[in-house]
Amino acid sequence: MSGSDQGDRGGRGPTSGEQHHALRKAATASFIGNFVEWFDYATYGYLAVVIGQVFFPLADPVAQRIATFSIFALSFILRPIGAMMWGTWGDKYGRRWALSWSILLMTGATFMIALIPPYATIGLAAPLLLLVFRMIQGFSASGEYAGAATFLAEYAPTEKRGMYTSFVPASTATGLLVGSLFVTGMYGVLTLEQIHSWGWRIPFLLALPLGLVGRYIRTHLEDSPAYREMQDQIESGEEDTDVKVPVTYVFKHHFHELAIAFGVATLNAVAFYLVLSYMPTYLTEELGMRETPAFIAQSIALAVYVASIFGMGHLSDMVGRRRMLISACVGFIVLTVPLFLVLGTPTFIPVLAVLVVFNILLTANDGTLATFLAETFPTKVRYTGFALSFNLANAIFGGTAAAISTWLISATGSKLAPAWYLVAVAVMALAGMIAAKERSHEPLRTE
Repeated sequence: MSGSDQGDRGGRGPTSGEQHHALRKAATASFIGNFVEWFDYATYGYLAVVIGQVFFPLADPVAQRIATFSIFALSFILRPIGAMMWGTWGDKYGRRWALSWSILLMTGATFMIALIPPYATIGLAAPLLLLVFRMIQGFSASGEYAGAATFLAEYAPTEKRGMYTSFVPASTATGLLVGSLFVTGMYGVLTLEQIHSWGWRIPFLLALPLGLVGRYIRTHLEDSPAYREMQDQIESGEEDTDVKVPVTYVFKHHFHELAIAFGVATLNAVAFYLVLSYMPTYLTEELGMRETPAFIAQSIALAVYVASIFGMGHLSDMVGRRRMLISACVGFIVLTVPLFLVLGTPTFIPVLAVLVVFNILLTANDGTLATFLAETFPTKVRYTGFALSFNLANAIFGGTAAAISTWLISATGSKLAPAWYLVAVAVMALAGMIAAKERSHEPLRTE
């Protein structure tokens, strides 16, 4: 039975108006949490050059970027551990409980980054503190995306599950878009000296008040109907409903689904960070484009992304998640290298066109993946299965994408190296997607 078909615990089923109101609140709460997370990730990526100079002033420019992106990558080390813990907490204590704490921990760590003195003041302690707070962010973020998507998928009606769950990737893109606009505005208003001195701290300071708003909304929500139904079954004494150790259960009973989900999520991990986070640095530092037009092009392309992603989620409700994700894999395999070749002449219009095409390609994947992962696992371990597969892929492939790309360019001398890396990952994801089952038009799994 679908989560959206369940009644309240008290016995009276909710009216359609009550269902719509609850769904809207769930979407808002999920949106805000992910927005805050990805606003931070955007500003870190877009200010990578500045952060490198603040925390690694003794290194040459390439080494600064590699060091900055390496800390970005190292922050993902805790993601698999966080996925196991947040998944267990979310499956045992509720989606709302886990999401309320993950957003508080994440935004608190982001706020603390703004308070770190520079290398010139405290030496090696500065990059070490940056790493510590980035790792705390990685730990908390491992429960944010998976929890928000699980929460929404369990609230949404079956026939609109893709569209509603696409609110989660839409919120990530909105965070990136606002981050891009914010950094563009900073470069337009502040001098480079002001940005290096104190301006880079501003976006990190904003995280805490936004996080407190998100936590307030989440604590005033009911848990998802599917989760409440499962709890009712546990309380009524039905057998085999309560799972003592969700992580062990997933590996023992759903390893095949976990492996497929991981393989499919790898493309999203690499493409997301290359296209939406690393690209401005690639344009300015590798191709020599000026910061302002690079950020403007990225902002316009992100606006196209946000506008497209709900349509992709709706389209996945019509044609199925499997067909959408296979099409995205093929698109990246065929188009990535030609698009990077066009970037070889970094003028505004060609760059904008390439970024728009990349963002539309990514929405076909990103607007569908969250729903696909939620449909892959049963309610009792849905949070855990989603979090594990998604965060393992991001820890291994996503967090390292910028650092690997920078290293590949340095090692090979080819500006096309990141493109070939993305193609190779797309081939791997395609193999996983071919082996996947189509569950788009079925109620969410209970077993």
